[in-house]
Amino acid sequence: MTEPKKGWFQRLTQGLSRSSKQMTEQVTSVFVKKPLDQEQLDQLEEMLIEADLGPQAAARITAAFAEQRFGRESSEEEVKEALADAVARELIPRQGTFDPLSGPRPYVVLFIGVNGSGKTTTLGKIAADLTARGAKVLIAAGDTFRAAAVEQLKVWADRAKADFLSAPNGADAAGLAYDAVEKAKAEHYDVVLIDTAGRLQNKQGLMDELTKMIRVIRKLDYDAPHEVLLVLDATVGRNALNQENIFGNAIGVTGIVMTKLDGTARGGVLVPVAQASDSPIKLIGVGEGIDDLQPFDARAFSRSLVGLDAA
Repeated sequence: MTEPKKGWFQRLTQGLSRSSKQMTEQVTSVFVKKPLDQEQLDQLEEMLIEADLGPQAAARITAAFAEQRFGRESSEEEVKEALADAVARELIPRQGTFDPLSGPRPYVVLFIGVNGSGKTTTLGKIAADLTARGAKVLIAAGDTFRAAAVEQLKVWADRAKADFLSAPNGADAAGLAYDAVEKAKAEHYDVVLIDTAGRLQNKQGLMDELTKMIRVIRKLDYDAPHEVLLVLDATVGRNALNQENIFGNAIGVTGIVMTKLDGTARGGVLVPVAQASDSPIKLIGVGEGIDDLQPFDARAFSRSLVGLDAA
């Protein structure tokens, strides 16, 4: 993706407003204008856990917060700054980069995640960004079991002015992935974006299908797929951790996309997901528009999460 466009921080802050309101109203009511003591730190840790940051991250953030503020009175701005710094410290090592135009051609990206996570929409937004930058993009509808998913993806392909490849309902998804990469190599595409199914109710069957797709793609290009992006829905809260665990253990995930951060008061769930995953957070989404999917910036996210303006 390109660098965040002007106004992105404002959209990020607006998108995270429910999360920041829940977190900062509680925190500032406890800490502002009082010397910070152990009882308040215990309260802070509980608040962070309730905000879905998870017990381990909450303990580390509380300790970092205490280093800066213990025994001191603080203004509301100082409390938010200290909290943002502590959250950013957790997330900066987990920040990654998604740049498909800097790699080999064709650059193959596989999108995985459960149905409803925003996977198809994320793929479409990325396609639109790439074609706007002059890239030749092929979209492959690898969820061959859901006609609605194929139709939705075709709409995005048309909107993005990307080429589109699909197969009959129930066709072999791995065969479609093979055909897509073969076509992209023969016709000199820059990027191939492959959607996949997300039927966790048949977990083993889904994982077998995904590993088969990767296996057949590698018959054409041993280094492909060059990216495997796991798309997670922030509104499911800590269940996103379970999804990361299922996919992360079975498939070689290279990056995480966290969507729908504007639809939850628990945007802090990104923190434990980032900590639990072997893969970095690469993109986040805070709305339905094409520009509402942007590269993950740990500092910007942390400041927005606690209701601060850009640094």
